[in-house]
Amino acid sequence: MLSCKHSFLSQILMKKKRRKKTQKKNKFNKLVKIPHFHKQQLLEEEKEEEEEAFSLKSSVSSHSHGVQPLGNLLFNSSSHNSRNTGLGNLQTLSDELVLDILGLLEGTHLGILATVSKSLCVFCNHEPLWRNLVLENLKGDFCFNGSWKSTYVLACKRFMNLSEFVSSSLKVRDFYSDYLFQSWLCASLEMKPEWLERNNIERRNGISVEEFILNFEKPNKPVLLEGCLKNWGALEKWDREYLVRVCGDVEFAVGPVDMKLENFFRYSDGAKEERPLYLFDPKFAEKVPVLGSDYEVPVYFREDLFSVLGNERPDYRWVIMGPAGSGSSFHIDPNSTSAWNGVIKGSKKWVLFPPDVVPPGVHPSPDGAEVACPVSIIEWFMNFYGATKTWKKRPIECVCKAGEVIFVPNGWWHLVINLEESIAITQNYVSRSNLLNVLDFLKKPNASELVSGTKDRVNLYEKFRSAIEASFPGTITQLMLKAEEKAKQKKVSYWETVTDAKVGGFKFSF
Repeated sequence: MLSCKHSFLSQILMKKKRRKKTQKKNKFNKLVKIPHFHKQQLLEEEKEEEEEAFSLKSSVSSHSHGVQPLGNLLFNSSSHNSRNTGLGNLQTLSDELVLDILGLLEGTHLGILATVSKSLCVFCNHEPLWRNLVLENLKGDFCFNGSWKSTYVLACKRFMNLSEFVSSSLKVRDFYSDYLFQSWLCASLEMKPEWLERNNIERRNGISVEEFILNFEKPNKPVLLEGCLKNWGALEKWDREYLVRVCGDVEFAVGPVDMKLENFFRYSDGAKEERPLYLFDPKFAEKVPVLGSDYEVPVYFREDLFSVLGNERPDYRWVIMGPAGSGSSFHIDPNSTSAWNGVIKGSKKWVLFPPDVVPPGVHPSPDGAEVACPVSIIEWFMNFYGATKTWKKRPIECVCKAGEVIFVPNGWWHLVINLEESIAITQNYVSRSNLLNVLDFLKKPNASELVSGTKDRVNLYEKFRSAIEASFPGTITQLMLKAEEKAKQKKVSYWETVTDAKVGGFKFSF
């Protein structure tokens, strides 16, 4: 449910009020000399008020059905919500439950039900319902046609007559619903400048491998590396024309379906939704070998101990493509691995929290097997980002642009959103710096639920440890001795010896 400080309409009205208020203040300031500290306070108040305002993308029109957030009922003298009138006895159900029920219907039934009342017309034309129908029935074999409903109707010719008398542009007066309004609002909002201006990650250019390991990999600290993708052919070649030509009819993993690149790019051009589809394929180099030869692993990440497993290693590299607004909500990379992400086209906003700090709005299960992140990326920024300003441990943030690489240490929570259409390569890896963490993770009692990217989740620990011992004899023992020595040298405060402040709290063990 949308939980902004103010409804969208009330924010617009407040913005107009503030303009008038500011104009009056300026006139007043010319006539009366205000003490400096009062002026400063006024400026800070105005800045805070401006930060609360949201801006829509220039290309966005109003909600296709005229749906408004519930807060706007305050500005309606009649206090009438036509949402309830059109639902009849179903009005007592929450919007989420109504949509869950409608999600059980086929396209034909949705189309017929949409003619029953204006309210049901709005609910039955909710785009995520039609998105699910397209992905479930057409898989990835579709050409996006501006909306999911239109895409479904065009693909299923028998529904053409039905679509002629079900108007998807019908305006309904006095229809208020936070839930239905939310998807449109989140898809339509611009990223606020304050969400992008914080750039507190360390940046390095031309450092040695030894410096990287000592200052970033061993202390498990993020860093943005510049200038290490210069030899990538992908930086020059990977435009749409080249990718469509070399990939041909090859299909790539896009959410729950597989799609040809040509169809995916067509979707990207027309996508205007809260959670755009994201191309995220772990087998791209096997499917199209030339793509694998268009890049090379940066020198800092070439020690990858999972390679001792050969073809049995878990998934470790992905090509990533998506339109502006697509991305990944908060998660920790699989199998306690570290990762690097190199941007080829576009730019990405990153927000990272250390392993011992769970991001606001994120609810992991005690064993780490499941993570509930109930809001979309944009809604997270709207509702939770501001709170991190006052946190003692503030997130690490940056905008990673084409030609740059970000190092994501193991165990770190991270969220990524594409600020424009973007293409990137990412790989997860295991080095000596985090080998013991990975082994500890793989031998957890519930490892079969936690391990991902491999068919054999049960035996991965034994296979990996045996392969390491065979390829690098004595390495695990040496690392364990060093870890024990380091633990002895660590000073423990008196308070830590008599109490444990973390008892009962969520904590990863890697």
